Amino acid sequence: AEYGGGNHLIMTDHTEKPLLVEVDIKETQNPKCVRCLLPTTVTLLTAVFLAVLFIVIALLTEKPTEYDIIIWDGLVINGNGTEGFIADIAISKGIIKKIGKFSGKAKIDINATGLIVTPGWVDMMDQSGSVLPIVGNAWNKVRMGVTTAIGGEAGVEEYINGTFRWLTVEEIPGYFEKLKKNGISINFGTYYSSTQARFYAMGAGAGDPTNEQLEKMKSFIEAAMKAGCMGITSDLIYPPSSFFRTEDLIELLKVANPYNGIYASHVRDEGAGLVQAISEAIRIGTEANVTVEVFHLKAAYRPEWGKIMPKALELIEEARANGTDVAADMYPYSAGGTTIDATVPSWVWDKGPQIGYDRLRNQTFREQIKNELNSTIPGWWNIVQASGGWDNIMLANSFNKSNERFHLKSFTEIGQLLNVDPADAAWDILLGALPQKALAFYFFISEDDIELAIQKPWISGGSDAGASFTSDGVDVLGLPHPRSYGTFPRLIAKYVKDKNLISLPEMIRRITSYPAQRMRLDRRGLIQEGYWADITIFDYDNLRDLATYENPLFFPVGIEYVIVNGVIVVENDEHTGAKPGQVLLNKNM
Repeated sequence: AEYGGGNHLIMTDHTEKPLLVEVDIKETQNPKCVRCLLPTTVTLLTAVFLAVLFIVIALLTEKPTEYDIIIWDGLVINGNGTEGFIADIAISKGIIKKIGKFSGKAKIDINATGLIVTPGWVDMMDQSGSVLPIVGNAWNKVRMGVTTAIGGEAGVEEYINGTFRWLTVEEIPGYFEKLKKNGISINFGTYYSSTQARFYAMGAGAGDPTNEQLEKMKSFIEAAMKAGCMGITSDLIYPPSSFFRTEDLIELLKVANPYNGIYASHVRDEGAGLVQAISEAIRIGTEANVTVEVFHLKAAYRPEWGKIMPKALELIEEARANGTDVAADMYPYSAGGTTIDATVPSWVWDKGPQIGYDRLRNQTFREQIKNELNSTIPGWWNIVQASGGWDNIMLANSFNKSNERFHLKSFTEIGQLLNVDPADAAWDILLGALPQKALAFYFFISEDDIELAIQKPWISGGSDAGASFTSDGVDVLGLPHPRSYGTFPRLIAKYVKDKNLISLPEMIRRITSYPAQRMRLDRRGLIQEGYWADITIFDYDNLRDLATYENPLFFPVGIEYVIVNGVIVVENDEHTGAKPGQVLLNKNM
């Protein structure tokens, strides 16, 4: 640069005295003005040598960055569906800071050589909402790789002395605060139930709401969305939700629309009427202009295995092509699990549960109900018929010591042992469990249908199971279903490794970034710099679910580490006791 009539090249190490080098101005391409000069003149070669020396000294004296955790040499499958790559991952203050090959120090080093490193797994259909405020460890969830769970199919509840109570909308902010105060090991968000809105507006009976009652429900929906709930659910096979008209649900979901709320539904019929039930959910989502999630998609009707599921999948894909954001989650098991109450026609409960139980105690009523089990009643999913009869319905939990001897027996077998009709055996056990709800396994799902549906790119994973109260106990529902301990490892072990139906990167996408995006979770679901450090590290070759119907409380093998918000929660097959989970609130509140 020309300065004071001379030709000079300025070189500085950012001290107060830059070096001045004389050069021929004609040899420079982009001369620039300078502000200060050093009287000493050196050769260009010397200046270059000094510059390199400055850089080397800086590199040698620079202290390596210290991180909270560095995961070394893992095969990173980042959640976007692409193939994995070998890399290191640095984590500080709960955030992924660096991905690649680098030098650095950490308070904790994890050697992931030979292991697969993915984003933490997202349970899209969780039942933990009532237990987490009491016991936040979620042992069975984190031990199967889950770092985030979305609950609330039945609404925002509390668990008291073996029973559940819906919270009022005024109690919901306090519920979220209690989760934060007591601590949770997973990230957790919840829906609000249209059924609990209905209950507080008009009770548990049948009937259509008045305009005043519908407006009250709308006010509850809006308050719940403002409090941070992620959307609105319905569980339309169970009274009193089953008493809802489609039109009323549309009106309620319109209230959730401005808050970007999602409509998630246990649809009205999962058997012979599945296609019509999904069509109803799509209509609600389309007319209210909200995202639709079909909970635990299944074609639960033995007489038409292989026929109904293809039609349901075609319907969903057609709706998606037409602009409705509809998708579904699944658990990979051939049996569902729910209350024995579900075997009773919905009209029995039209005046509330207590009158319904009184009716079941009346033998005349029972005989009428038994006859209806062999027929089709509009608006009621006949779960006994869907299962192919009582032979395929197995007692899971009687909540009564005198009936424990019948656990894992079909109601046909129990009826033979007691010399009674299988329906009488079931309903006597139902009444004997009160105030708790006796539970059963319903073997009404075809493996072929599961395999067909699970290949769709819009299917995610949902366990339909809650967190356990103890480190090795049943979930909060009291249902000893293997899905509580095995759902997510099974998705990979069975359908990626064993059956080769889906690639590993695609399955990881389905249980990480895809559900995170659908639920609009901020900076979750990918291994990406700047994202929350929710990470599951597993041994692909050894990954396997071990829980069965006979032994449902076996943890999976192959899950080596689980990290939630930058804190290790699972290490060496043990829960560390850490509770770094965050309460996930609707970001559009």
